[in-house]
Amino acid sequence: MSDPVRVGRGGRQVMRMLFLLSLGMILLTVVANPAIAEEKTVVGTVVRQNVADRTFTVQDGKGVMWNYKVDRDAGIALEDIKEGDRVSVTIGRPTPPNMITAADRLRKGDRVKKIPF
Repeated sequence: MSDPVRVGRGGRQVMRMLFLLSLGMILLTVVANPAIAEEKTVVGTVVRQNVADRTFTVQDGKGVMWNYKVDRDAGIALEDIKEGDRVSVTIGRPTPPNMITAADRLRKGDRVKKIPF
């Protein structure tokens, strides 16, 4: 008959470390899941606009420039937006924070609206 394997003090520490590592990886997977991300809104002033190319640039309060290309079927009337207008631009689809860039396409469901100064 074989003797049961005993886990010594060093073995318990290794098992505990593996458990904590596994738990950390599970938590990281849940937190980084793009399905739980929310929509993103940028508020700022239109500093550049090109209706023919369907593009415009918004400068936010921190001075960051956000460039947008508007899809034709997005339902956004670029003709109503002028340089100097204060706007809020909302990307209506769930977007993880690490996927927000300073250049994005505006699609159907995204919103651009003028807001007062």
